[in-house]
Amino acid sequence: MSTTTRIITGALASTLLIAGTAQADREDWPQSFTVGTASQGGTYFVYGSGWANMVADELGISGGGEVTGGPTQNLALVHGGDVAFGLTTMGPASDAVAGKSPLAPGVAMDNVCALFPMYETPFSIAALSDSGITSISEIPDGARIGFGPAASTSDTYFPAILEELGVDFERRNGGWSDLGGQLQDGLLDVVAFAAGIPIPAVSQLEVQTDVNIIQFTEEEQQQVMDKFPVSPFDIPASTYTTLEEDARAVSMWNFAIAGCDLPEDFVYEVTKVTMENNDKMMDVHRSAATTIPENIEYNTVLPFHPGAVRWYEENGYEIDPELIKQ
Repeated sequence: MSTTTRIITGALASTLLIAGTAQADREDWPQSFTVGTASQGGTYFVYGSGWANMVADELGISGGGEVTGGPTQNLALVHGGDVAFGLTTMGPASDAVAGKSPLAPGVAMDNVCALFPMYETPFSIAALSDSGITSISEIPDGARIGFGPAASTSDTYFPAILEELGVDFERRNGGWSDLGGQLQDGLLDVVAFAAGIPIPAVSQLEVQTDVNIIQFTEEEQQQVMDKFPVSPFDIPASTYTTLEEDARAVSMWNFAIAGCDLPEDFVYEVTKVTMENNDKMMDVHRSAATTIPENIEYNTVLPFHPGAVRWYEENGYEIDPELIKQ
């Protein structure tokens, strides 16, 4: 056998060995995966579906987003193995771990692991300009307020926030696109959004009519922060054409989650693809500007999946040992 033949044969053997090893590593991977998002017209649906498609393309596996009731339901779906991945916020996650989820009272959801930080969810309020409502204190008694899908982060926390601020209202639920349409048609007085910005339903409203984005006063912001697991947040003026200056609000962090029983190698590759392709994530939704590993510190509730931990530690990011799933 000539030297050239030996080199070619050796290279071919190495290629086949690598291919075989890669295939062997995927033997326990799921054949497809689903990401629990939220209602159409909201950021979760756009972000989650786009992320699923990107991961599917990069890893050569079938995957997609699924319409759900949002963060609270996603925790239950991931815990029960109905979906592999989901999107949630820290408030509902804290309740779920403590067995206080409204969907499963008394059940500590211990099969839910953190993957990566997404973005902050601002709590913002919109009304039509011709309603005359320009502040929270001007929301009339008995106002019809849309709070998003039932059991969503918005529906779980925003009614309590407005009650804390002394607002009397009639509670309505629905998908964000539907509620935006009801606001435009005069069937609602206010929509209280808890979703990543820009909220597609609000952006669409701005094109069709005049909208007021209602901010919190400094006193209202502090009162809410003292009572609920939220942080101060300013909605940048560039977010909506309606805004002439930043709007004061409060926010809650969002994280992608996974079933803790998913294969470590699979979750490692999903985390790697996501954390190393922020430009592609930004193409999915511009709120992904904060979908970066530096923001893992904002999860103080859920254990991180061992597959995600491996990627973070390989790349120099430390995770509290108490927040690593054993």
